[in-house]
Amino acid sequence: MTTARSWWRRGDNLRADAQAAKDAAAEAFYELDTAQRDLVISIETISAADNSPAAQRVRADFRALGERIDQVSGAYIAAVDAHDLDRDELEAAEASRARADLTRAKDDLVRAKADLDRFAQGLGPLLGKAETQLARLAPAVERARQALLAASNALDAVRASGLKADDLAARLAALSPELTKLNQGAGAHGVQPTIQRADEVLRAAEAIRAEADRLPERAREIDKRLVSLRTRTQALATRAEGVDPVLSELRRRFSLACWEDLQHVPAHADGVIAQAGQKLAEAARARDEQRWPDATSLLSTARALLDELDGAVSAAGDRLRRLNEVSKDPGAEIDKTRFAIRDAQRLAMQGRNTPEPRHARPLDDAVARLDRAVTALEGRHPDYWHFLTETAAVRETAARVVADIRGERAAHH
Repeated sequence: MTTARSWWRRGDNLRADAQAAKDAAAEAFYELDTAQRDLVISIETISAADNSPAAQRVRADFRALGERIDQVSGAYIAAVDAHDLDRDELEAAEASRARADLTRAKDDLVRAKADLDRFAQGLGPLLGKAETQLARLAPAVERARQALLAASNALDAVRASGLKADDLAARLAALSPELTKLNQGAGAHGVQPTIQRADEVLRAAEAIRAEADRLPERAREIDKRLVSLRTRTQALATRAEGVDPVLSELRRRFSLACWEDLQHVPAHADGVIAQAGQKLAEAARARDEQRWPDATSLLSTARALLDELDGAVSAAGDRLRRLNEVSKDPGAEIDKTRFAIRDAQRLAMQGRNTPEPRHARPLDDAVARLDRAVTALEGRHPDYWHFLTETAAVRETAARVVADIRGERAAHH
């Protein structure tokens, strides 16, 4: 027969079992909640740094897990609320029911936690990649800020030295909206775009700083080139004055064909000297206004004009010198040309009884052409300039045949 004391003890044990089930469920709930909170940080890290399909899938899976966790957590809270284990008159049936409900809630919480742990383990690669990107974020943004500061300081230094650098200032000002976006951070624009933006700002700012640093040197270079090209213009003007006497001597001593193509040189020289002078004046104005690209371009144009004139002025003196040489002794020019033909003929015959027609024909033609040029010198007013252009053309033919033969032999080896 059950006594009142033994029933009380049994009721007490049931209450203790129910309480133990409640404590176990509470611990499972706490562990699940902690794991979920930790995982939220990981998911936020991935979301901030990665918008790939894999990352989107992870977010969707985490949402689904979250819904399930909400359900089991709700069931646990409902079980706790449904049973007051501290009531004095707790019946055995209710204590047993409480224990069963709370044990079931605990088992569901433990299962959900196991699923959450498995899910967390699968995040490894994505999380590692995201953390690496996030670790790059702050230094990248800081480097960009420092580069902007350095560019700004370099610009200030250049201006303090009296240079304007308006184009560089405009380029620096154009980076201002990008700095605003960097300051708004990855939360507003995403990690990858922010790192990319920081790298672009860094490159642009470093380019501005480098150009600002180079500006004083650039100004000095332009000043030096201006002085040098003005000196060269004066020297060429002086040399150009010597072309008229050279032409007079050519007209007096040689046939029309020897100097006709040069008679425009003095007038051409006057025009080019004036044009170069104008370009240099424009370059000096551009330099004073600190339009560096314009100054550089105008100096290049002036130099090209002077280079071309240099050639034309030199041509008259060279012509007289060469005509003097050949009129005194055409033999040296003839010998030099015959030697070039013989050299090519020797190479064409090397290791053969007869040369290749494609090599022999141009060399035979060259011999005939040289003979005609030599014969033409026997007239009363020989055209020595025609003779010199013919011998040069013959030597060029011989050189071309030599190059062809060597090229073919190299290909066969």
